[in-house]
Amino acid sequence: MAATKDPRPCSIADALALVGEKYSLLVLREVCLGNGRFDQLVRNIGAPRDVLAARLRRLVEAGILTKRVYSERPQRFEYRATQAGLELEPVLTTLREWGDRHLRKGTDLPMVVEHSCGSPLVTRVTCEACGGVVRHEDLTARPQAPGWTLTGPATA
Repeated sequence: MAATKDPRPCSIADALALVGEKYSLLVLREVCLGNGRFDQLVRNIGAPRDVLAARLRRLVEAGILTKRVYSERPQRFEYRATQAGLELEPVLTTLREWGDRHLRKGTDLPMVVEHSCGSPLVTRVTCEACGGVVRHEDLTARPQAPGWTLTGPATA
Protein backbone atom coordinates (compact mmCIF):
# COMPACT_ATOMS: atom_id res chain seq x y z
CA MET A 1 0.00 0.00 0.00
CA ALA A 2 1.37 3.38 -0.96
CA ALA A 3 1.78 5.71 1.99
CA THR A 4 0.29 9.17 1.77
CA LYS A 5 1.46 12.16 3.73
CA ASP A 6 -1.92 13.85 3.57
CA PRO A 7 -4.64 12.78 6.00
CA ARG A 8 -8.09 11.70 4.86
CA PRO A 9 -10.11 14.66 3.51
CA CYS A 10 -12.81 15.20 6.12
CA SER A 11 -15.41 17.81 7.00
CA ILE A 12 -15.02 16.88 10.69
CA ALA A 13 -11.32 17.80 10.51
CA ASP A 14 -12.18 21.04 8.70
CA ALA A 15 -14.74 21.98 11.37
CA LEU A 16 -12.37 21.08 14.21
CA ALA A 17 -9.67 23.27 12.67
CA LEU A 18 -12.04 26.18 13.20
CA VAL A 19 -14.04 25.40 16.35
CA GLY A 20 -12.31 22.39 17.88
CA GLU A 21 -10.29 24.38 20.34
CA LYS A 22 -11.72 24.47 23.87
CA TYR A 23 -12.19 28.22 24.18
CA SER A 24 -13.93 28.51 20.80
CA LEU A 25 -16.67 26.11 21.84
CA LEU A 26 -16.99 27.79 25.23
CA VAL A 27 -17.37 31.18 23.49
CA LEU A 28 -20.21 29.67 21.47
CA ARG A 29 -21.78 28.27 24.65
CA GLU A 30 -21.77 31.69 26.28
CA VAL A 31 -23.00 33.54 23.20
CA CYS A 32 -25.86 31.05 22.83
CA LEU A 33 -26.71 31.70 26.50
CA GLY A 34 -26.88 35.44 25.72
CA ASN A 35 -23.50 36.41 27.20
CA GLY A 36 -21.73 38.12 24.32
CA ARG A 37 -19.80 40.92 25.99
CA PHE A 38 -16.04 40.52 26.33
CA ASP A 39 -15.97 40.90 30.13
CA GLN A 40 -18.76 38.32 30.48
CA LEU A 41 -16.86 35.93 28.23
CA VAL A 42 -13.62 36.37 30.19
CA ARG A 43 -15.40 35.76 33.49
CA ASN A 44 -17.53 32.82 32.39
CA ILE A 45 -14.92 31.01 30.30
CA GLY A 46 -11.74 31.69 32.25
CA ALA A 47 -9.65 32.19 29.13
CA PRO A 48 -6.71 34.59 29.16
CA ARG A 49 -7.81 37.90 27.60
CA ASP A 50 -5.34 37.71 24.70
CA VAL A 51 -6.33 34.14 23.85
CA LEU A 52 -10.01 35.03 24.02
CA ALA A 53 -9.51 38.07 21.78
CA ALA A 54 -7.74 35.88 19.19
CA ARG A 55 -10.55 33.27 19.28
CA LEU A 56 -13.21 35.96 18.90
CA ARG A 57 -11.38 37.45 15.89
CA ARG A 58 -11.18 34.03 14.25
CA LEU A 59 -14.86 33.23 14.87
CA VAL A 60 -15.90 36.62 13.45
CA GLU A 61 -13.64 36.18 10.39
CA ALA A 62 -15.13 32.71 9.81
CA GLY A 63 -18.69 34.09 9.91
CA ILE A 64 -19.69 32.21 13.07
CA LEU A 65 -20.06 35.35 15.17
CA THR A 66 -20.85 38.97 14.44
CA LYS A 67 -19.42 41.87 16.40
CA ARG A 68 -21.34 45.05 17.15
CA VAL A 69 -20.55 48.15 19.16
CA TYR A 70 -22.66 48.57 22.29
CA SER A 71 -20.67 51.46 23.81
CA GLU A 72 -18.84 54.26 22.00
CA ARG A 73 -16.86 55.68 24.95
CA PRO A 74 -15.06 53.55 25.68
CA GLN A 75 -15.66 51.52 22.55
CA ARG A 76 -16.90 48.07 23.56
CA PHE A 77 -18.27 45.21 21.53
CA GLU A 78 -20.84 42.49 21.90
CA TYR A 79 -20.71 39.20 20.00
CA ARG A 80 -23.70 37.36 18.62
CA ALA A 81 -24.07 34.09 16.77
CA THR A 82 -24.72 34.19 13.03
CA GLN A 83 -26.87 31.50 11.41
CA ALA A 84 -23.71 29.39 11.05
CA GLY A 85 -23.03 29.86 14.77
CA LEU A 86 -26.57 28.95 15.75
CA GLU A 87 -26.26 25.77 13.68
CA LEU A 88 -23.47 24.70 16.06
CA GLU A 89 -25.79 24.86 19.09
CA PRO A 90 -26.98 21.25 18.66
CA VAL A 91 -23.31 20.18 18.70
CA LEU A 92 -22.89 21.97 22.05
CA THR A 93 -26.10 20.40 23.35
CA THR A 94 -24.98 16.93 22.35
CA LEU A 95 -21.54 17.45 23.96
CA ARG A 96 -23.20 18.68 27.17
CA GLU A 97 -25.53 15.68 27.29
CA TRP A 98 -22.63 13.29 26.63
CA GLY A 99 -20.64 14.90 29.46
CA ASP A 100 -23.65 14.69 31.78
CA ARG A 101 -24.07 10.96 31.03
CA HIS A 102 -20.48 9.77 30.85
CA LEU A 103 -18.42 12.19 32.94
CA ARG A 104 -20.84 13.39 35.60
CA LYS A 105 -22.85 10.14 35.60
CA GLY A 106 -26.07 12.14 35.79
CA THR A 107 -25.26 13.74 39.15
CA ASP A 108 -24.42 17.35 40.05
CA LEU A 109 -25.36 18.63 36.61
CA PRO A 110 -24.16 22.21 36.17
CA MET A 111 -27.01 23.11 33.81
CA VAL A 112 -30.28 21.71 32.57
CA VAL A 113 -31.67 22.94 29.27
CA GLU A 114 -35.43 22.86 28.87
CA HIS A 115 -37.39 22.74 25.65
CA SER A 116 -40.22 25.25 25.12
CA CYS A 117 -42.64 22.50 26.25
CA GLY A 118 -41.08 22.75 29.74
CA SER A 119 -39.37 19.35 29.74
CA PRO A 120 -35.61 18.87 30.05
CA LEU A 121 -34.17 18.58 26.55
CA VAL A 122 -32.90 15.20 25.47
CA THR A 123 -31.64 15.35 21.92
CA ARG A 124 -31.88 12.59 19.37
CA VAL A 125 -30.39 12.52 15.90
CA THR A 126 -32.99 11.44 13.37
CA CYS A 127 -32.97 10.73 9.65
CA GLU A 128 -34.69 13.53 7.78
CA ALA A 129 -35.95 11.13 5.11
CA CYS A 130 -37.63 8.48 7.29
CA GLY A 131 -37.71 10.05 10.77
CA GLY A 132 -35.91 7.09 12.33
CA VAL A 133 -33.52 7.56 15.23
CA VAL A 134 -29.94 7.28 13.97
CA ARG A 135 -28.04 4.31 15.39
CA HIS A 136 -24.48 3.32 14.58
CA GLU A 137 -25.50 -0.05 13.18
CA ASP A 138 -27.82 1.62 10.65
CA LEU A 139 -25.12 3.78 9.06
CA THR A 140 -23.06 3.11 5.93
CA ALA A 141 -20.15 5.43 5.12
CA ARG A 142 -19.30 5.90 1.45
CA PRO A 143 -16.00 7.73 0.88
CA GLN A 144 -16.26 10.35 -1.88
CA ALA A 145 -12.72 11.76 -1.81
CA PRO A 146 -10.68 10.54 -4.79
CA GLY A 147 -8.07 7.97 -3.84
CA TRP A 148 -9.65 7.05 -0.48
CA THR A 149 -11.47 3.96 0.69
CA LEU A 150 -13.12 3.26 4.02
CA THR A 151 -9.89 1.80 5.38
CA GLY A 152 -7.59 4.53 4.09
CA PRO A 153 -5.76 5.52 0.92
CA ALA A 154 -6.47 3.34 -2.10
CA THR A 155 -3.60 1.16 -3.22
CA ALA A 156 -1.68 2.25 -6.29
